[in-house]
Amino acid sequence: MDELPEITPFRRRLEELDARISEPSFYGNQRAAAEVVREHQKLQRLVADHEAHERVALEIRQAAAMARDAAGDPAMREMAEAELGDLERREAALRQSVLLCMIPPEPTDSRNTVMEIRAGTGGEEAALFAAELARAYQKYADARGWKVQPMSSSVSERGGFKEVISLITGTEVYRQLKFESGVHRVQRIPVTEANGRVHTSTVTVAVLPEAEEVDVHVDPADLEITVSRASGPGGQGVNTTDSAVQILHKPTGLIVSCADERSQIKNKARAMTVLRSRLLKLKEDEERARYAAQRKGQIGSGDRSERIRTYSFPQNRVTDHRIGLTLYNLPQVMEGDLDAIVEGLQKADYEEKLAALTGQPYVRTVKEEE
Repeated sequence: MDELPEITPFRRRLEELDARISEPSFYGNQRAAAEVVREHQKLQRLVADHEAHERVALEIRQAAAMARDAAGDPAMREMAEAELGDLERREAALRQSVLLCMIPPEPTDSRNTVMEIRAGTGGEEAALFAAELARAYQKYADARGWKVQPMSSSVSERGGFKEVISLITGTEVYRQLKFESGVHRVQRIPVTEANGRVHTSTVTVAVLPEAEEVDVHVDPADLEITVSRASGPGGQGVNTTDSAVQILHKPTGLIVSCADERSQIKNKARAMTVLRSRLLKLKEDEERARYAAQRKGQIGSGDRSERIRTYSFPQNRVTDHRIGLTLYNLPQVMEGDLDAIVEGLQKADYEEKLAALTGQPYVRTVKEEE
């Protein structure tokens, strides 16, 4: 029976949080207090399960000794072995619970999310699929009570999206959507295809945790802000004032544009939200790169050069290539039924983190389908 990692640091942290919660000013910042309470509850469960695991481990040793001592008594030995089997199952469940609670939380998991969807290779067909993906994520968000706020978009000739950027707000949005970053490939007969041939197109998705001002310092001197007259649909007012805003972050070369609102002030605020989120993502990617050699198979790395998923309409198939998950319910997936995919990716991520926590080698079996 493998030993669990040391519990002492977690007990110390629980004592620290006990002291903080008892302070009179604790609830002065409701958002910070809620995060502390969630961590406190998780640590309470961890410590309780760890103590239960120790008790069950002791009972296993006692039951094993009883089974050995009853070698000459078949009835007694059978009873001891049956009890031992039940105890071992309880021990395994408690061990799993403790290890999951010991995984360090991702600080951005509770954040709102900026989602950027862009047409890749495939021209108009890619733009049409980008619009369909955006609709699927909208339905997934609606089912969870999240709010999707459009921030910027560029429409193609046939009504698809060359690019669409949205802010998604709600409970643990980033935790649920962070593994969607990457290249999404679609195989189907485009509406523009006269000969009935299946084409392959791609769409890129970037999922960025919404950055707060304390996360990323943006020096106003590093910004070049230009305004212009908005174009496209939006009513009379949107086309008669200089409301469109473009922000260039000179140190990185990042450019963000926003023209969806009639107000220049609102467009600037939305563009700054996107810019901060992109800068935060750059910062996180730089930190992750230090560990790339040890974690080449990390899910959710956000590497857009890597195809993560294929949507094959002729086969009614969706395959996530990172975990080898294949589903034959493409229409439901395109209607926002992403639960099986999201849960499969989260499970694989947990398994990898558990392997790292316990020092065990982790091997993900991936069945590739074209």
